[in-house]
This record gives sequence, C-alpha cells and structure tokens, in this order.
Amino acid sequence: MVNTWWFSALAGCVLGFLSGLGVGGGSLLMLWLTLVVGTDPAQARLMNLMFFLPCALCASLFRFRKARPDLALTGTAMAGGLAGAFLGAYLHTRLDLELARKALGVLFLVCGVRELRYRER
Repeated sequence: MVNTWWFSALAGCVLGFLSGLGVGGGSLLMLWLTLVVGTDPAQARLMNLMFFLPCALCASLFRFRKARPDLALTGTAMAGGLAGAFLGAYLHTRLDLELARKALGVLFLVCGVRELRYRER
C-alpha cells in the first residue's frame, strides 16, 4: 500500500507543505523513505535532494516577496554553500562512510544537547 503512486503523492504533498512552513520536510522524507517504504539509504538521500530543489525554490519565491534579503550577503552564503556542497559530495565518494556517519552522529548529539540546554537571554 505505501509503495503506490497515490500514497507517495500524498506523502510528498504533506512533506512539501511542512517544508514550505520551514519545518524540515526533507528530514522527514528521509525517515519516511527508509523506515516506512524501505528504500536504500543511498537512494533515499538522492531522492531527498531531488525533493528539496522544487520545495526550496517555491518557498524561497514566496518568502522573498515578504522579506527582501540582503542579496550581497545571500550571494556570498550561496557561493560558500555551493563550494561546501561540492566538496562534501566529492569527499563522500572518497572517505570511509563509517567515520562520516559517526562524525555526523556526534554533531547531531552536540546540537541536540545544545538545544535542550538553550535559554533565551
């Protein structure tokens, strides 16, 4: 049932809606694809990136109309993000994946502990 086209379209619609709200639909898509549908994690990552592109474009267009960003700062951040994404994708094919998984897990733990301990000043 979960592998039918209409169920995937419904899940994509719900996750796209959450992505438009800024909740992080892509992260939820990864969980959906790996845990519910049973997709291979490597294929799920690729599908997540492909899902992100139209969602980010649509959300950006609507948000751009509401609050105009500093384009110089945004352009600089985009160039840095593009360089980082290229480097990360390149190194992903060259590095030991087990080490990368552990490093990412530690990063998530540190971020989680920081969020739990965060207090507004």
